[in-house]
Amino acid sequence: MNIQGTPTRTIHARPDCSGVEIIDQTLLPHRLEFRTLHTLDDAAEAIAVMRVRGAPLIGATAAYGVALGLEDDAHDAALEAACARLLATRPTAVNLRWALERMQGVLVPLPAAQRRAAAWNEAAALADEDVALNQAIGRHGLALIRAHHERTARTVQVMTHCNAGWLATVDWGTALAPVYAAFEAGIPLHVWVSETRPRNQGAALTAWELAQHGVPHTVIADNAAGHLMQQGQVDLVIVGADRVAANGDVANKIGTYLKALAAHDNRVPFYAAVPGPTIDWRLANGSGIPIEERAAAEVTHIQGATDDGHVASVRLTPPQSRAANPAFDVTPARLVTGIITDRGVCPATAAGLAALYPEGGRA
Repeated sequence: MNIQGTPTRTIHARPDCSGVEIIDQTLLPHRLEFRTLHTLDDAAEAIAVMRVRGAPLIGATAAYGVALGLEDDAHDAALEAACARLLATRPTAVNLRWALERMQGVLVPLPAAQRRAAAWNEAAALADEDVALNQAIGRHGLALIRAHHERTARTVQVMTHCNAGWLATVDWGTALAPVYAAFEAGIPLHVWVSETRPRNQGAALTAWELAQHGVPHTVIADNAAGHLMQQGQVDLVIVGADRVAANGDVANKIGTYLKALAAHDNRVPFYAAVPGPTIDWRLANGSGIPIEERAAAEVTHIQGATDDGHVASVRLTPPQSRAANPAFDVTPARLVTGIITDRGVCPATAAGLAALYPEGGRA
């Protein structure tokens, strides 16, 4: 996708494998800054504090983190320690575990002397595959948007939540991949961007990347979503996911469940867009998905820019008030119209997912 007209990926290795370049997403939308990860600890810190975020990008960063962690020692103990360090950074996104297990599967059988080069190659392959998976999601989701436009002959109103665009992946995005594909195809559309408290990934990240690419959009308060659906101003909701259970239950950024309830009540189609690695075949349903509890300061404080460009954090709540901060919720499959995957669109059911991924149950 584009930054000021220039196609850009969220992560890539330096040609000499001396580091990994990322966009520091904690600074957006007020400042665009690229950061170099030089060590395993740099990669782990970037994931933990959300310099990189979004399930697919977390997985790609973890893969590169393994490569960085083997720079000085590639023996079994070092490999195990690197994977354990990265796995502990964030609990909900299953792509993190998937990427680390993939790296181990490739590296463990190799002699230590061959692991460093193999790790860099495999991390790069994983990143390239993420781009291809997301492009495929875009193609399948495009068909849904095009069909709605052909039925109504008017601008398609899409609502999303959090940031599941290219900033959450290596490129293209998940929930926004169909939006970008439709935009490039010339289909008139408009995106309702919910702010996504408490970290405001919608207002800060989704709005920024849509603006960079020229996609029409409007930022709304989270609590305005139901009202817009009642007023007939939303044609479909597309969200991403950090983990989808084998039965179609969807774990995504906190507030997704409320949007699904409003969509169900107003007969608005509600889709989750995910690549295959985000499906957790080891969990029969969403009740076993770990929900990350993040720092209370994300709720009690907010970061923004003043009119003169100064970026500051200010307190919203009384100093004596406690705050809870569950970062994700689980939307039951019964509220999900369908899952948009790299292999097609399917019902949010065990049978629907298994039809697209027959190998999944053996994962």
